[in-house]
Amino acid sequence: MAEITTLGFRPGRSLFHRLDARFKLLCLAVIGIAVLQCGIWGLAGLTVPGLAGIFRLGIPLRSMLKELRYLAVLLFLVFAARALSTPGSVLFSAAGISVTREGVAAGVLVCWRLAGVVLAGIIFIAATRPSEIRGAVIRLLAPIPFIPEQQAGTMISLLVRFIPMILNQARETADAQRARCIECRKNPVFRVATLCIALLRRIFEDAERLVVAMEARCYTEDRTGPRFSATSRDWTALIVTAAACAVAAALPF
Repeated sequence: MAEITTLGFRPGRSLFHRLDARFKLLCLAVIGIAVLQCGIWGLAGLTVPGLAGIFRLGIPLRSMLKELRYLAVLLFLVFAARALSTPGSVLFSAAGISVTREGVAAGVLVCWRLAGVVLAGIIFIAATRPSEIRGAVIRLLAPIPFIPEQQAGTMISLLVRFIPMILNQARETADAQRARCIECRKNPVFRVATLCIALLRRIFEDAERLVVAMEARCYTEDRTGPRFSATSRDWTALIVTAAACAVAAALPF
């Protein structure tokens, strides 16, 4: 399978690509945990190298922002919920609805954390083949008892492969609804519900066809995965990432 990411570009061979997939997955887990614990200064310290990694991988920033526009809507809803529900000093009030200073600060912090996790995930997916992700998940889960590592690896690999397809289907469904003048409906809830129902139906239909195709080809989970060989570069990347995340999480505010 060609190297296709959620942003529709073919990445080059950078340092991120040459790292062992197991260590990249561990770094992603460490960054995710740290981002959820960081304050403003810690998030700023982790966001700068994240943006540098996006540019180093050659991901078009405009395309990335366009693909993540639905995430922006979700973040806005999260921010609005925090700003309106958190008690504190009222910034302004209208029609019985109050926005507090503490709510705005909490909303910004939560949205920043979620965006940081998404940013780290984009870098990881852009720099790692789906087959390597599957192999890394299997290797890391193999020592843990009572966990079907083969099934978990297959599920995550299929999820990564399905992300570009889901984004394309969402774009095609939205275009088809605009061609049918869906924007003339004033109710935004109706428009979103119509889009989600049509999109979910297409996703489930594609998933069913994929299952039939895999069964027809006698797919089994007992497959030969990629070979991994850790080097000093991989250990250095993991140690540096863990140290930077520890420092970011320990920063006040």
